[in-house]
Amino acid sequence: MTHDIHIIGGGLAGSEAAWQLAEAGVRVKLSEMRGSGDMTPAHHTDSLAELVCSNSFRSDDAENNAVGLLHAEMRALGSIIMREGDRHKVPAGSALAVDRDGFSAGVTARLSAHPNITIVRERVDALPEDGLAIVATGPLTAPGLASSIGAATGSDALAFFDAIAPIVHRDSIDMDTAWFQSRWNKGDGKDYINCPLDKEQYHAFVQALIDGEKTEFREWEKDTPYFEGCMPIEVMAERGPETLRFGPMKGVGLDDPRTGRWPYAVVQLRQDNAIGTLWNIVGFQTKLKHAEQVRLFRTIPGLENAEFARLGGLHRNTFIRSPELLDPTLRLKARPNIRFAGQITGCEGYVESAAIGLLAGRFAAAELSGDVLPPPPVETALGALLNHITGAAEAETYQPMNVNFGLFPPIIGRTKKADRKKMYTERARSALAGWLAA
Repeated sequence: MTHDIHIIGGGLAGSEAAWQLAEAGVRVKLSEMRGSGDMTPAHHTDSLAELVCSNSFRSDDAENNAVGLLHAEMRALGSIIMREGDRHKVPAGSALAVDRDGFSAGVTARLSAHPNITIVRERVDALPEDGLAIVATGPLTAPGLASSIGAATGSDALAFFDAIAPIVHRDSIDMDTAWFQSRWNKGDGKDYINCPLDKEQYHAFVQALIDGEKTEFREWEKDTPYFEGCMPIEVMAERGPETLRFGPMKGVGLDDPRTGRWPYAVVQLRQDNAIGTLWNIVGFQTKLKHAEQVRLFRTIPGLENAEFARLGGLHRNTFIRSPELLDPTLRLKARPNIRFAGQITGCEGYVESAAIGLLAGRFAAAELSGDVLPPPPVETALGALLNHITGAAEAETYQPMNVNFGLFPPIIGRTKKADRKKMYTERARSALAGWLAA
């Protein structure tokens, strides 16, 4: 099949862009280097839309949460990522978490079966000279293509580190010590496994994190900053002895059945696959060496005999300075036949990456049909995120960003803080409806 557009990268953004274009009747060539003999430091399979870190798409509350609102907007636009996420949902309280293998397999099957999509397992080492293309290679772009992007943009790519949390086999968790409960009993109330620590255990654990043997940085990695939303747990520990108690190890809203009280600190695990055999340690992204992880995490009450399906890791992410390089429809100003999508644009998070892929696909489909699709209103989650990436952020200090209400235009007039989030979401729904009807 000849193609109308070339998508480079089969992650969440590339998969979503391919789906949107194919559903619009556009013939797509989707190039993915995994499966051709190449692999990234973070991936483990050649499945499209593989989830390499958490299995959570975060909050699914479309009334009070910006990412939940983004979920709803993507569903309204026929997102394959949201469709497969909903099909492969696993318990996670008020969040949307998925069976990572089932989810990726579902996306791969749907794209492979689409008559307008041709999937080619190949590494692309240079930006296409002509024809429309979408670059969605993610934060682990291959060196050759990264060099080509650098040459086209005239500026160096920025970079940051992203860390991966460990996954534990459910049957190795001691449920005489740990218990099922969601914080404040949200969702089904039993969507997390909780491992309690008393004051002495907590402070010993924090010190061990600080003292533990870490992965050494290469020379070219030493000045790379971390992304605040995916901070390694040992880096958080170094910021102060109480930092983790107000972060991923906070015990509030959880009642230890052995004492009837909130624990001093807690380690939570969240279901990672549909059958409930694998559970990931929430917020425990780490750059500790593997042997050190096993030793240290087995000091956590309830995990003394933990068996790990995957240990934590660390990889470098790269992204371009999008606010100065991209136009409002994600085209590279210097090479307008090329759009960028996903984490390489500087958005952060699975859903955000897919959302930018969705928009890139729709913008390209409109261009191919001779139409002009205006960006979604900035009052919507899609529009606010796109606006941040393509101009609202300061280019010189640009850093990865999750969708949040701080990206939206403020609500006019005096409002109660408790009502503000709902006002954002109600305004967004109205704005999206108007955009879709135009």
